[in-house]
Amino acid sequence: MSVQLALVAALAAGIVTVPTESTRAAPAPAPVAEPAATVCFLHCDTLDPSRAGQETFPVPEKDLNGRRLVLHVSDVDGMAWGSIDDGRPGDSVWLDRSWDGGATWEGLLGRATIPDTWTGTRTLMYNISDPRGHRRGVIRACGDAQGVGCTEWVYPEVCDTRCDGADPGLADGDTQPVPPTTLFGRTIRLHLDRDGMAWGSIESGAPGDEIWLDRSWNAGASWPGGSSLGRTAATGTSASTTMFATHDPRARHYGGAVRACGRAAPYQQGSCTPWARPATDRAAAAADALLYDYDPYDGWWRSSWWNSAATLTALIAYAAHTGDRSHDWVIARTFERNRGTFPAGERGTDPIEGDFRSRAIDDAAWWGLAWIAAYDHTGEARYLDMAGRIATYVHGYWDPSTCGGGVWWNRERTYKNAVTNGQYLRLTAALHLRTPGDTVWLTRARNAADWYLASGMINAAGLVNDGLTGDCRNNGQTVWTYNQGLAIGGLVEVWRATGDARHLDVARRLADAAITGDVLTRGGVLTESCDVGTARCDDNQKQFKGIFVRYLADLADVTGSPAYRRYLRAQADSVWTRDRDALNRVGQRWAGGDPNQVDWRTQASGLEALTFGSTG
Repeated sequence: MSVQLALVAALAAGIVTVPTESTRAAPAPAPVAEPAATVCFLHCDTLDPSRAGQETFPVPEKDLNGRRLVLHVSDVDGMAWGSIDDGRPGDSVWLDRSWDGGATWEGLLGRATIPDTWTGTRTLMYNISDPRGHRRGVIRACGDAQGVGCTEWVYPEVCDTRCDGADPGLADGDTQPVPPTTLFGRTIRLHLDRDGMAWGSIESGAPGDEIWLDRSWNAGASWPGGSSLGRTAATGTSASTTMFATHDPRARHYGGAVRACGRAAPYQQGSCTPWARPATDRAAAAADALLYDYDPYDGWWRSSWWNSAATLTALIAYAAHTGDRSHDWVIARTFERNRGTFPAGERGTDPIEGDFRSRAIDDAAWWGLAWIAAYDHTGEARYLDMAGRIATYVHGYWDPSTCGGGVWWNRERTYKNAVTNGQYLRLTAALHLRTPGDTVWLTRARNAADWYLASGMINAAGLVNDGLTGDCRNNGQTVWTYNQGLAIGGLVEVWRATGDARHLDVARRLADAAITGDVLTRGGVLTESCDVGTARCDDNQKQFKGIFVRYLADLADVTGSPAYRRYLRAQADSVWTRDRDALNRVGQRWAGGDPNQVDWRTQASGLEALTFGSTG
């Protein structure tokens, strides 16, 4: 870089100042947006450029009365900064940022003025886009050096497999994800290809009819900068727009919503199709919709600690199963942002004490399973090391003095239950299999399996009740899908670790009881007890079914059972056809019906069904 780092103290001058008439007289007059609020993505606005992960120059520099005005971009950070060189004291540089494609902008961001004895300066870094707030931005560098000028806006077009404006003749297929709309005898259609490129068409019309697309990054709530895309007037009885991307991987906007709109020439009225997201690949569509709720700055799915761990595991399973690595950055981001300590109320009702530990032993274990999955997918040793730390913490609550063994559910040692002990089975065996020369985790896995099978939590019907009574008997409480799945997954992993066929035999018995009985399966569809009638599931229960599917798929892999494969496929088919809307959001009830809750927890659960039961 051409400007010394010592200028940092001067860079913040003028942040969020609204431009005056004189400063926004060039290059073109336009309305000015509200003063800038701080945007946080991977970093917050006003990061020092010395911390940039890269430096690129995607738009030409501008000659401003002999000064060099340059826009610098770091795509890995999603940020930009401006500089002015070969200048004089008093010259200044700043950034403009727009959320509507350049129609209006936040001006004078990070304005910096060249001090005496210097010939250049630069701004601080600002986020180009705002995936956390579902706003797509563009940014430019501007300067005042005996006149005002600006570079071009950076990334005005969205580029994925193709860039905005591509010819529909290049489309890879043609699907119509929502019904067409009609207008005075015209038919207006929304089209999507297998790459997520969208275009609109109008048919059975007349010359002068118009067709266009709207594109939204916030699920159709608004569409600044995405209105009237590719607007085309018909010269005959039909017309089509060019194609526009629905993914912006550079800015981490996934699954943009689109709709086709049209106007009949003799009339002022227009009509639009419903909003839709691309949906040519089942699991990919569900994964994109899931990322909509990920908080990239804090690195989790906001408001639920253990559900975030299970959701990350579902996303990793999707990536590992399909080979799609576009969301892999989420793994590292979640790890780095959450491995520390948090006071009560920030990540959950309990404090988080570092290394993903809290008073809820099962919450910690969910993170241990997530980091096992992350290690398997990435090969990065830090994830395996963290899983070992968490498992060691969980093992500290293995207590043979009560019920002969088993792990306590919480630090207060009030309950021995199926979830914590199913997790412990899987964790201990997984760590043995991934630790060369290990004997410690192997011994623990064997002990855990022996205890689990003798504990009585598996009832006479081959179903797992919630836990044990105070006098160490099956408590007869609800059979939840995730307890059934954890027992299957734990026993499969212990079988891998020990080669003892009885563990695989019990896993088969548990799976058969779940998929052929009427407690967990109704009409061929996996069903939680809170999916029935007018019942509603709580935030924990919303995610249970996906965990069952994950571990049934593991059993299907090791046994090659056609029955398990058919069952998994049936779940994916039901989710896709009966429990999904046009924005690819999946609800709690995989068979459809009401009341059907929809949020990121139900989305993660449905993603696992679509991952393990779909062929694409």
